[in-house]
Amino acid sequence: MVYTPYDWNQNLRHRNEYVEDRLRDGSPVVAISFDEGILLLTIRKTQRKVFELYDRLMFSAVGNQADIEAIRIAAIDFAHQEGFIRSPDDVTIQRLVGFAISPAIKNLYSDQFRTPLVLRALFAELGHAPEEDLYYTLNYDGEFLSSYRFGVVGGSEKAEERMVERLQKDGMPSLEDAMRAALKAWADGRRTAMHSDLEDDADLSPEEIEAKLSDFLKEALKAGQVEAAILERNSSRESKFRLLGASELEPHLAAYRG
Repeated sequence: MVYTPYDWNQNLRHRNEYVEDRLRDGSPVVAISFDEGILLLTIRKTQRKVFELYDRLMFSAVGNQADIEAIRIAAIDFAHQEGFIRSPDDVTIQRLVGFAISPAIKNLYSDQFRTPLVLRALFAELGHAPEEDLYYTLNYDGEFLSSYRFGVVGGSEKAEERMVERLQKDGMPSLEDAMRAALKAWADGRRTAMHSDLEDDADLSPEEIEAKLSDFLKEALKAGQVEAAILERNSSRESKFRLLGASELEPHLAAYRG
């Protein structure tokens, strides 16, 4: 059978629609730099979503859990092999995403006889200062973008735009500031992907919009739980990665309980 350029374009369009439709229900992920490290946060119902990859690298994603796990394992394998054969300093987010993970996903996406991955992934690399922290967002077609200060992935392009717009403010000096900003960005992204009351937002004051987001978070926390981890910039421990426990999270969530 001979495939024409039209067939190729149609196939890609159908693949995009298939993946985008399945991603829309995903819980967003937010990563933010603050003075003492990087916060990576999401709200989940079941499986864990926030992972350490290497000494200064962590990862999360929106999508099918099996696809997320496949990328996590591939990233860990590459990072440890690179660190063993060369040097831990050679294990960078640029090499990991740009040279190892992205090409493999592109090949899979362009193969019309194979099912594309259903995911948008977020990688974070800890620097020596907040302005040196680096984030890569990786799409299901293998394309990726880098950013500083924060990174987000959500269930739709519009959801991510809303999250980015919210986070394009001053730096986050403390974990408390980062946590507050991440929770509100998560709520904004999730509401946008769900098309929840957004047509009314243009007529609301900033205070009213914030109240809507707070109410949305209250409902979300009844059905799910916050999962958050930090890469600690000045930690004396061998691993910079640390999952935040319930006792550390609860003071930041108290305002949204009840």
